[in-house]
Amino acid sequence: MIHRLIPAALAGMFLAAGASAQTYPVKPVRVLIPFPAAGASDTIGRAVGDQLAAQLGQPVVVDNRPGAAGRLATEMLVRAEPDGYTLLVGGVGPLAISPAVYPKLSYNVEKDFTAITLAAELINVMVVNPAIGGAAGVKSFIDWAKPQAGKVRFGSSGPGQLDHLAGELFQRLTGVRMTHVPYKGGGPALVDLVSGDIQVMFATYVTARPHIQGKRLRAIAVATAKRQPLLPDLPAISDTVPGFGVSNWNGFFAPAKAPSAATGRLFTEINKALLTETVKKRLGAAGIVPAGSRSSTEFRQFIRDDTARWAKLTREAGIVLK
Repeated sequence: MIHRLIPAALAGMFLAAGASAQTYPVKPVRVLIPFPAAGASDTIGRAVGDQLAAQLGQPVVVDNRPGAAGRLATEMLVRAEPDGYTLLVGGVGPLAISPAVYPKLSYNVEKDFTAITLAAELINVMVVNPAIGGAAGVKSFIDWAKPQAGKVRFGSSGPGQLDHLAGELFQRLTGVRMTHVPYKGGGPALVDLVSGDIQVMFATYVTARPHIQGKRLRAIAVATAKRQPLLPDLPAISDTVPGFGVSNWNGFFAPAKAPSAATGRLFTEINKALLTETVKKRLGAAGIVPAGSRSSTEFRQFIRDDTARWAKLTREAGIVLK
């Protein structure tokens, strides 16, 4: 479960930051972004990074390193100097799903990274072509799709990505049988959804929003476990399908063995930044919900639990990638 930040609870943490932590940083901090500019993780990195620069008194430089569905930048962090000056905005794909679907992953999430704090959750939406018969809502979609056994096509941004596994989870919980059509990114998949080549996606709202606002696509529910205040008119899929819910989370990571004085200061300052109106407004405008961890230990356990969940689903669905 994503924990919303509670200012009163954080106050003690801010006061508890030790004197040694105050010596960090003494030079610019680099934040690796595993996807291209203008995407969700880029928005998170820049919004939090700008605020961090003001709080830390040092520049925070965003470095976009897209590739291999987020694994390229993740691998770069493993090789970075563990001094607290190179960070990663890491997400569910490379750090919870990839360990479940890639037998020979080049990094070990438990051993190679210092998980600092959860930062934000992207809202994924179940979005359909408005021309299909089941476009009125989740129940309508299920009633329309179930008799078609395999003829309904759902798109994703790639094999093993969150939107792919959301579709697999939806099938397992509803009994609907669909055919998965993977793309090289959510944008191309949405284009084919508009044209009618596929019928449904579990896309990030930030990517699907232009098509939704242009009425070329219809969002019928959020894929998060509960309804979202940012999208008050949309129900949750779980309102109709109990047990459904996916967390498209992002958090901040440092290399393993980064100094505790640095990571402790970063934990405090990142969570403080997430409370500012400036950051909340920038993230909210992109359909991103600020979130935080009560401790780095809690964040590590959150990742373990999420990884175990995806491992179970991918094992049952027979999803293995090379």
